[in-house]
Amino acid sequence: MAAPKSRQSFEDLYKQLEAKVALLEQGGLSLDDSLAAYEEAVALAQRCQQLLEKAELRITRLKESIAVREEAAAYETAVEDEEEA
Repeated sequence: MAAPKSRQSFEDLYKQLEAKVALLEQGGLSLDDSLAAYEEAVALAQRCQQLLEKAELRITRLKESIAVREEAAAYETAVEDEEEA
């Protein structure tokens, strides 16, 4: 049984997408089966893209957080240097 869509990892979804693409590339499917496989592949690709965008946003926020901390540390160092002078 497949995991719920919200709980599936990127890797699992990507493997499913690869399997659908391989199935479509093999050919031999009926038109209805081909359309169903294509629709499933598109949905999997969209979900993978969403997960990638979410990961990219997390990385961007982490970088911003690090930059803010570095700026604060640099400011504190500058203030301490001024006080010592």
